[in-house]
Amino acid sequence: MNEILTVSQLNNNIKFLLEETFDIVLVEGEVSNLRRPQSGHVYFTLKDDKSQIKAVFFHKFGTYQRRTDFELEEGQKVLCRARVNVYLPRGEYQLVVESVEPLGVGALQKAFEQLKAKLFAEGLFDERYKKAIPFMPKRIGVITSPTGAVIRDILNITKRRFPVADILIAPVRVQGNDAVPEIIQALRNLQFHGTVDVIVIARGGGSLEDMAPFNDEALAREIFNSPIPVVSAVGHETDFTICDFVADLRAPTPSAAAELIVPEWVELITKIDILKQRMIGGYCRRLRDTRERLAGLQERLKDPRRFLMNLKMNLADLKERLKFSFYHERQNLNNELRQLELRLGHQSPARKIGERKILLSNIQKDLLNNFSFRLTALRERLQKDSAVLESLSPLSVLQRGYSITRRIAGGIIVRQTADISIGEDVNIQLARGNFNAKIEKISGE
Repeated sequence: MNEILTVSQLNNNIKFLLEETFDIVLVEGEVSNLRRPQSGHVYFTLKDDKSQIKAVFFHKFGTYQRRTDFELEEGQKVLCRARVNVYLPRGEYQLVVESVEPLGVGALQKAFEQLKAKLFAEGLFDERYKKAIPFMPKRIGVITSPTGAVIRDILNITKRRFPVADILIAPVRVQGNDAVPEIIQALRNLQFHGTVDVIVIARGGGSLEDMAPFNDEALAREIFNSPIPVVSAVGHETDFTICDFVADLRAPTPSAAAELIVPEWVELITKIDILKQRMIGGYCRRLRDTRERLAGLQERLKDPRRFLMNLKMNLADLKERLKFSFYHERQNLNNELRQLELRLGHQSPARKIGERKILLSNIQKDLLNNFSFRLTALRERLQKDSAVLESLSPLSVLQRGYSITRRIAGGIIVRQTADISIGEDVNIQLARGNFNAKIEKISGE
């Protein structure tokens, strides 16, 4: 009759057998699920194409820390010198690694480097092909997941910095097998409609596997061929993808992308102040120079009967030159003011503009005759565009009674009846809160 063992006894026997049988082992594989908590330990999974095993690098061994020429990375192929250990509370076995040596680049990393080298050789990263990002984009296309912190950060920062900007969201998956075709189709849709001034492709950080869609060759070529400027805002500041290299602008984070593509309205007011100072300073300098030249002529005037005619001729010449200079300077200042008015778009800083109208009234009355009418038009347009922006907000859609349905298994958004089946559990997201439901009946297509 077999001896009856408790769970702890069985785990202890297995621990004894494994650790006695496998004292020190050399195991090669690919690093994945790499974690570095504050404890100083390093946790990762060592895998090949058929299986995987958990591994831990305890800080006490110190071997890893002493190797300053080698840093464990996702997708890296390594050779580990380790002991087999059984974690008794859960009955799991793992490798306690004592040292690590690199064997080569992991499959994903190798593919990344090869594609990077290929596209670099073709010139897709060349700065001469980079399109300029518009200074004040009126409409911004954002390709990202419709839920999560990324889209919320972009919406909040854009509204705070430049509230009149219109944001068009193209919802896509940002990881998995369906991510690449969805992102490419979203790019084509935004290009086809042609109503956006710039496109932002964004997602949060993740592992090398999570970032795989943004290292796809087809997507890279689609970004390169886009007639609309594309900003890549994928991952964290230390993450780099093929999209980053081929895009017209790389933002270290999605939040930074929002700050890079829209200006702060205070900066526009500052430019008006600078223009005012330039106008005043220019006129003052010219008047001062003219007075000094006239004073010099008077001092040199010895015999009025002899120099009177020359003086009159000089004064006439000075008058014409001064008139031409004033006219030329006024034209330049008018052109700069018109450019700033166009850039201001829908902004209406009424109080500050009013103050500057008083200061500028003695310098250029013609500009002020029409300025109040422009301010009124800009104010009405700002209110209209703000209302449009509010109506396009994803939060406003939910407030109007719409909801988002996701499959509990996998969290995938349900877009048609073919995505679900009877008896399946789903989660209903409302404007405030959510609840779970079970599918009892399906009708329609």
